[in-house]
Amino acid sequence: APVVTAALGALGPLLGKLADLLANECGRLRRVRREIRSLRTEFTSMHGALMKYTKLENPDDQVKIWVSLVRELAYDTEDLFDKFIRHLGNGESHDSGFKDSGNAAVDPRLAALFAEEAHLVGIDGPRDELAKWMLEEENKHHRRVLSIVGFGGLGKTTLANEVYRKIQGRFDCHAFVSVSQKPDRKKIIKDVISQVSDSDAFKKDIEIWDEKTSISKLRELLQEKRYLIIIDDIWSIVAWNAIHCAFPENKCSSRILATTRILEVASSCCPGPDDQIYEMKPLSDPHSEGLFFKRIFGSENSCPQMFLEVSKAILKKCGGLPLAIISISGLLASRPRVKEEWEKVKRSIGSDLIKSQSLEGMKNILSLSYNDLPPNLKTVLLYLSNYPEDYVIDRERLVRQWIAEGFISEERGRSCQEVAESYFYELINKSLVQPVDICYDGKVQACRVHDMMLELIISKSIEENFITVVNGGQTVWGNSQCSIRRLSIQDIDQELAFELAKKDLSHVRSLIITSSGCMKHLPSLTKFETLRVLDFEYCRGLAEYDMKGMETLFQLKYLSFRGTGISELPSGIVMLRDLETLDLRSTKIRDLPDGIVQLTKLQHLCTEMYGYHRKIPIGIGNMTNLREISGFDITMSSVGAVEELGSLINLKVLHVWLTVKGAESHKSHAEMFHSSLCKLGSYKLQSVWIFGGNSYAFELLDSWSPLPSCLQRFKMTTPYCLSKLPKWITPALTSLAYLEINLSVITEEVFGILGELSALLCLKLYADMVYKDRLVLQARGFRCLKEFVYEPVGEGAGILLFEEGALPKLEKLKLSISVPIAKAYGFYLGLDHLPYLKAVRVI
Repeated sequence: APVVTAALGALGPLLGKLADLLANECGRLRRVRREIRSLRTEFTSMHGALMKYTKLENPDDQVKIWVSLVRELAYDTEDLFDKFIRHLGNGESHDSGFKDSGNAAVDPRLAALFAEEAHLVGIDGPRDELAKWMLEEENKHHRRVLSIVGFGGLGKTTLANEVYRKIQGRFDCHAFVSVSQKPDRKKIIKDVISQVSDSDAFKKDIEIWDEKTSISKLRELLQEKRYLIIIDDIWSIVAWNAIHCAFPENKCSSRILATTRILEVASSCCPGPDDQIYEMKPLSDPHSEGLFFKRIFGSENSCPQMFLEVSKAILKKCGGLPLAIISISGLLASRPRVKEEWEKVKRSIGSDLIKSQSLEGMKNILSLSYNDLPPNLKTVLLYLSNYPEDYVIDRERLVRQWIAEGFISEERGRSCQEVAESYFYELINKSLVQPVDICYDGKVQACRVHDMMLELIISKSIEENFITVVNGGQTVWGNSQCSIRRLSIQDIDQELAFELAKKDLSHVRSLIITSSGCMKHLPSLTKFETLRVLDFEYCRGLAEYDMKGMETLFQLKYLSFRGTGISELPSGIVMLRDLETLDLRSTKIRDLPDGIVQLTKLQHLCTEMYGYHRKIPIGIGNMTNLREISGFDITMSSVGAVEELGSLINLKVLHVWLTVKGAESHKSHAEMFHSSLCKLGSYKLQSVWIFGGNSYAFELLDSWSPLPSCLQRFKMTTPYCLSKLPKWITPALTSLAYLEINLSVITEEVFGILGELSALLCLKLYADMVYKDRLVLQARGFRCLKEFVYEPVGEGAGILLFEEGALPKLEKLKLSISVPIAKAYGFYLGLDHLPYLKAVRVI
């Protein structure tokens, strides 16, 4: 199916809709059928010309103007077309051409490609040098500050992160925060608190703390602790002075590491005689070659002779800047291995970057990577300019927005979800975005855009009139003759809000707000009549905004109130019949309106697992497009609603509460939930998380039948322990990759069964006791396991012994050890038999 792109706008989908309309036999169209056919002919001709012109490397100004006019015309025509269909009375049945989506099974090998970037060539020496300095003079007890300073793209953040990872275990608490050009001090301080404190009681009501309270609380938290704080990307002395006062000058040998591009700022961070400034240097020629060749050919020593000379010329222009080398090597890796292609890239780069230290030169290199992208990847990359500098962008949030915008269509039997996720990973593999939080299964939870790449894509978005960014004094409204198509509000005051209200907002397709300021002054929702995406995530001032008119957003597909803290949904939400995603996590909404079940296109209904419990709405069985539901309480809901869960034939993710209020009073709920779970397991269910519950509810699970053949994750969060390993956990579960389970007793037989789960990557095992004081994990089973948590409690907690050959791929291990038993048997665990082990935590 045709999709929306940055270059062609809505021209592709518009042609598809015109074709669908001509195929429609509706009698009410007879008088306009000739006009529709003529319109399709004209736009088809324009489409052909646009396809040709957008492939030109350097189009002249006349072509650029014509392309822009046609793109705007296509957007406007599609908007009018959608209104026409709505008034025709065919709005509900019209299919835009985008089919239902599902979760992608991402190739875990992808993770290995970009995980290597955390260990860039040439970084080991500086990392070890700085780590040693950070740990020196621990006996002097005073706080010390280290500043890393250097040009953009030299790898300051990567080096700081490597130092952090190497030494964080030597400190009582630690945190890593980014500051960026427009620091939000309150947000930064709260981010540090969330990382350094494990106490939910301490962090209670953190969302309503003002700046003064936040700083006071953080100082209280750190006063008697040896802390390690990384403050990344400081742009001014004012920013440093505003933040560092939150970190007490205690006598616990604490350390602060700051990164900046500006030497004056670095000096301000390090006023004391024991502080240090470290100036980043470009990579040496051998290290530059190693990084370059490894990314293109897979090895540092496998460059064919014919490419050596041109490679040296390209690397000379990159000037030892890792960002430039990664960008160019990513570009060349996807091109034919023809010398002429490499020569062409060499000529395009321009002058020697290291001599000029030119930001413009770096942008030219990044532009090469951008220009080499196919239209679909250019479009989804430009969409990232919706988010501010240093913003961590959640993968699922991004993917669902791309789908809602119409950027994605099914390809070769892959669902929209799978295609969108493949685009996300392509951006990572091409080093256009940076991965954040790689999970046990190789999936990346989020990404971040390097600030230099962000500057580039914002400029491209302005050029294509793709996104208008409201960002304080840096706001560029764009060509007055072009409509605002997408709106990102990142920093707004009352004056800007009033200026925005004067604009024509009727063609805005997405509104993403990452600023909580001046919410009450924003234009009414009734002005945004063509919205597909409306994202208020973590806008704490949303309660001040009047959300009347929500019912007029008939094309809305994505709506997020996550983290806003609102307590009531706007009544018009039940009229959003095209809605596919509704995110209510971290809100105070207790009850959903009855009419929510009329939203039959809804695929993702997300509420908070750690918060208010909500009833399953009666009639949910009609919402058969649902892929994901979370946060509902089985025992608070009616038995009938629990029964209806079994009708959700497309459900893949089910995360629910089982509130314990007496076993007998909710026996019928537990039985009905078991019945529905068995049905769901025979459909497409992939992830189950049960929070709470009692013995009766969980013992019923022993007879889960038929086997949930698609199940990939099972998690139970409850103080209750199963009396035995459930019968349904067998080697026949060939997709089960994550298992978190509580057992009364752990035996070697249990380990034997679990070890035969061929896809198991992460195992978290909790128990009341073990059968023996020492359990031996033998050299068979668990062939793929990467993460293992083993926490038996009480005096019966036995010790594990890893035989040689056991858990051959284990990377992370967390163990609970009973001191009396350890004294009796010794502390030897056989960890030397785990060759890939990277992280161990013993409690």
